[in-house]
Amino acid sequence: MPKLLEVRDLRVRFDGEAGPVRVVRGVSFDLERGATLGIVGESGSGKSVTSLAVMRLLPKPAGVIEGGSVLLEGRDLSALPPDEMAKVRGNRISMIFQEPMTALNPVHTVRRQIAESYELHHPEMSAAQVAAASLQMLRDVGIPDPVKRLDEYPHQLSGGMRQRVMISIALACRPDVLIADEPTTALDVTIQAQILKLIKRLQREYGMAVLFITHDLGVIAELCDDVAVMYAGQIVERGSAKDIYASPKHPYTRGLLDSIPRLDSKRKTLLKTIEGMVPDFNSLPVGCAFGNRCGMVVDACKAAPPPLEPAGSGRLSRCLRWKDLA
Repeated sequence: MPKLLEVRDLRVRFDGEAGPVRVVRGVSFDLERGATLGIVGESGSGKSVTSLAVMRLLPKPAGVIEGGSVLLEGRDLSALPPDEMAKVRGNRISMIFQEPMTALNPVHTVRRQIAESYELHHPEMSAAQVAAASLQMLRDVGIPDPVKRLDEYPHQLSGGMRQRVMISIALACRPDVLIADEPTTALDVTIQAQILKLIKRLQREYGMAVLFITHDLGVIAELCDDVAVMYAGQIVERGSAKDIYASPKHPYTRGLLDSIPRLDSKRKTLLKTIEGMVPDFNSLPVGCAFGNRCGMVVDACKAAPPPLEPAGSGRLSRCLRWKDLA
C-alpha cells in the first residue's frame, strides 16, 4: 500500500537572465497519514520552494520542476494536467501561507473567501449549506463571534484571527495533507502557541498529515514527529524529532541546536552562531555545501558531495564524519 505522500528526488530550478539556478537538489521524504514532518533550515535553504513544488504553485514561467516525483497515494502530482491538479489542490492537499495579510484577498469578506473552497470542490452544496459550513469552520478554529467575523474584511482582523481564517480556508474540504509554511512567523509568542495548539487539535480531529515548514526549532519540538533538516537545497539530516534533539548527526543541525537560547545559560552570555553564510546557489562548492562553515571539515568533504546515508537506527545524515559528533 503506498504511503500518503512520497516525494522522490525532487529538483527545482529558477530560470533567470543569468541562467538557471537550482534551488532544490534531490529532496526525498515520506509522510504517513496522521503524522507530522517538520522541515527546518535557514532562510534560503529551499524549504518553501519545496512546499510550493509539492503544491505545483511555483511562480511561472521562472520556476520549473526539473525532475523527481510527488506521489499522493501513488498518484504522481507532478505529471497531472493543470485542471486535474486544481481538483487536488485545496481538496486533498492544502497549504497555509506564512503571511495571511498578503495571502487573503483584501477586497473580499471572510465569508466569500471560505465559501470559494466549497464552491470549487463541492459544487453540489447549496448556498445555505456553504454558509453553514463556513460558519462552522470559523467555530472550529476558535474565532470569537464568528457570525460577525464572516462579513468582515481581512484588515478588520488581528494577525492571529487572519491566520485562523487562513487555516479555516485550508481545512474547509478536510484535506489529507496540510502544508504549513511558517504559519506563526509574524505572530507574537502567545498567539503562536495558540495557533500551534489549534493545528495539533485539528490534525487529531481530521486525521490529516501535516508538513510543517519553519526555521524555529522550538516549534519543531512542539509539533513534529520527524524532522528533515535542509541546507542549500538538500536534506542534510533526517530522523525523529526526539533523536535529532538528543544527538544530531550533522554539524549544521548541531549548530542550529547550539544557537537556541537556554534558560540555564549565564546572564549576558553571547549566543552561539554558525560562522559564515549560506553559499550562493550559482557557486556551490564541489564537495559538501556546508564545508565552508564547518569546524569538522576534512579533505574528503571537499572532494565530492557526501551522500545522504544511514547514520544509526532510523537516521540519515549527509556527513562523512557523523560518527565523530558526540
